[in-house]
Amino acid sequence: MTIIPNDFSGYMVVVKQDCSTCTLIESVFAELDATYSIRFYSQDSLNFPSTVSDVIDDTALEVSYRLDIEIVPTLIQVQDGEEVARLVGWKREDWRKLTGMKQLGESLPEFSPGCGSKSVDPGMPEKLAYQFGDTQLQARRIEVADLEDEIELAYERGWSDGLPVVPPTEDRILRMLSGTTRSPSEIVGIIPPDNVPCTVEKVAINAVMAGCKPEYLPVVLAAVEAACIDAFCMHGLLATTYFSSPVVIVNGPIVDKIGMNWGINALGQGNRANATIGRALQLVIRNVGGGKPGGVDRAALGHPGKYTFCFPEREHDSYWESLSVERGFSADESTVTLFGGDGVHGIADQHSRNPESLTKNISMTLRTVYNSKIVMAADALLVITPEHMRVFRNAGWTKVRFREELSKHLMISGKELIRGANGIEEGLPVHLEDATLSKFRPDGLLIVHTGGGAGMWSAVIGGWAASGDKGSIPVTVAIKS
Repeated sequence: MTIIPNDFSGYMVVVKQDCSTCTLIESVFAELDATYSIRFYSQDSLNFPSTVSDVIDDTALEVSYRLDIEIVPTLIQVQDGEEVARLVGWKREDWRKLTGMKQLGESLPEFSPGCGSKSVDPGMPEKLAYQFGDTQLQARRIEVADLEDEIELAYERGWSDGLPVVPPTEDRILRMLSGTTRSPSEIVGIIPPDNVPCTVEKVAINAVMAGCKPEYLPVVLAAVEAACIDAFCMHGLLATTYFSSPVVIVNGPIVDKIGMNWGINALGQGNRANATIGRALQLVIRNVGGGKPGGVDRAALGHPGKYTFCFPEREHDSYWESLSVERGFSADESTVTLFGGDGVHGIADQHSRNPESLTKNISMTLRTVYNSKIVMAADALLVITPEHMRVFRNAGWTKVRFREELSKHLMISGKELIRGANGIEEGLPVHLEDATLSKFRPDGLLIVHTGGGAGMWSAVIGGWAASGDKGSIPVTVAIKS
């Protein structure tokens, strides 16, 4: 919609009576009105300015929205329907230069800063964007009675993961969409298990419900894209009776930009970005794809990470290259990696001061992933904390060296693994008794660095038993703005 007629040349002034600067310079408006072709738009009263011949009603704030008014008074010079100059607030010399009126406002103070436009009041930009902007939401509206509890409604309709969700009102959705340049109608992916096309708008709705801020939305979108990659096998992770679900690892400059926690309690509660990004992904799977417990989600036990499991890598002081760099991205790219993981299994080692001892200890815990007698089934995510990292740093071990040494300790004799060994019926077929086997498939062990600076603990997050080509493979995607 065109606010300024193509044949108009002159001045436009946007004001509100509830502004001390606007009332201060009301005499200036009269001088301008008597001299030029001028349009006055009032945000709050058709009787202000009272000194001019005509006041145009902008109480709906459409003109202010379309002209991007942030401060009143705003003086705009127009030539043949095009804005050529703009002033905000009152600065006498500037107004005189722009209007060519050398005596304008002679009796007034030289300067007054103006006031905030009503169009930028809290919550108003989103409401105006919905009313007058180009973005039109496509999602179906749910009418809520005045006395109906919106949070309880979400529970009743099955939209919640068991915790309260933020009601996704239109203004909140539009505010969320401001966090990305992508079109609300763009298809992000086909969400399992129901294979439903998911738009950016639908992701934004669930990000609102999860409690995200708009600046988190690009990360959530990347996580959803990753979950839709066939190799990740999101449907399988839902349908298995095992415990696995997506673990979201974030790398790159966006980590600090949006305030993610890579320090104390990095895998725990307390950080809004960590908590809500992972939750938003889970809500998309639930609400768009239909992946609800008791339906396709058949986990025998599940684990708390199925609410949310998202953390960033600690890169700023890491001795090793990051996970995303290992996986082919540059250090200045922001990425999301999805790993099909279960719960956190701690590694305690407060005595090892040489890398050989610490590596052997870590390998003993890694051997227990999924089952100590099963190899090349579940992948694993190894989380190294700073105090353990220091042991490798002091010894000059690179990540490649650590992997090589760790791999040696993860080669296991078939005699320990076959069925019946150690009186345990679970295990590998007897014909593998004389083999020496790797605990993990090639590329089946991810290694990241995160956590607080004190505490000689690291951790293992085990993977789904069906890791690899016949199940779930970790995937990494770049985060788009």
